[in-house]
Amino acid sequence: MKFFIDTADLAEIRDLAATGLVDGVTTNPSLVLKSGGKFVDLVAEICRAVPGPVSAEVAATDFATMLKEGQRLAKIAPNVVVKVPLTQDGLKTCKALSDAGTKVNVTLCFSAAQAILAAKAGAAYISPFVGRLDDVGSSGMDLIADIVDIYSNYPAIHTEVLVASIRNPMHVVEAAKLGADVVTLPPSVLKQMYSHPLTDKGLAAFVSDWAKTGQTILDQ
Repeated sequence: MKFFIDTADLAEIRDLAATGLVDGVTTNPSLVLKSGGKFVDLVAEICRAVPGPVSAEVAATDFATMLKEGQRLAKIAPNVVVKVPLTQDGLKTCKALSDAGTKVNVTLCFSAAQAILAAKAGAAYISPFVGRLDDVGSSGMDLIADIVDIYSNYPAIHTEVLVASIRNPMHVVEAAKLGADVVTLPPSVLKQMYSHPLTDKGLAAFVSDWAKTGQTILDQ
């Protein structure tokens, strides 16, 4: 399963990319607002920091403007993936861009029916939002299971299931169990995945015992 980082914080992206665990980046208007940077310049910098797919979202809601914005974003770097909303105009934009060879991430998916439409429109990625579904009393992971199951029935579908709105490490684990292709997670959740109290306890014991030997490996 691929790990994308859901942030527009360039310093955070560079730091996490250095771990070798980051396969791509997703951004959205809300994340760009937090970063405070100029959008096109910021996307270009992210694309230089991470060689994998970088999702950059259009701002318009009508087909004609979304298409122009998508074409502009695609010119920033070869690894840009244009992100469009799962609306009628968004899927028209997805179809036009995909037919022209541009990869598209269709975002704000909340139903299996929407995911079927995105695949038919040629989306490279479909982004179901699991956390937001959980927030309103639905099961985000049930949706992931449905989409993975449906897509597996049709070998001609090459749309990757990109699990979004990740809130905790268990979302990542459950997505992996279901066979999702990608998770995009906030840096804070990725960092949580490193942690376990027994790891901390065991390491503390090893460090303490090693100190008692009075040795250093580098002097030997």
